Amino acid sequence: MPSSLPRKQRKRAAQAPWHVKHKALAAHVDPELRKKYKWSLPRSLPLRKGDEVLIARGSFRGRKGKIIGVDVPKGTVTVEGVKIKKTDEKEVARPLHPSNLIIVGLDESDPRRRKKLTEVKE
Repeated sequence: MPSSLPRKQRKRAAQAPWHVKHKALAAHVDPELRKKYKWSLPRSLPLRKGDEVLIARGSFRGRKGKIIGVDVPKGTVTVEGVKIKKTDEKEVARPLHPSNLIIVGLDESDPRRRKKLTEVKE
């Protein structure tokens, strides 16, 4: 049984291999999108560059945009149009945690992902 101590949980998350960290970069799928795929989509999917998301929490709440970058080691994603101003007046992309996002559109340019999405779950 895994430990319930927060420090051990944080350590395990920080030292996790890449494929485990990528699975942790998942966000909920919009119910309308799940209906479009006849409910064959799971409740949450790992985020990818090109997916369209709705920001559900934080100061950017309500904005929609495409994912322009996924930072697996840090566990964050950047969305186009979501920028903050630094003290030296530079504008930089604001990294967002995937738990604050809802997937509203999927990038189907990858044939393997397209096949996986169209598979019918029994």
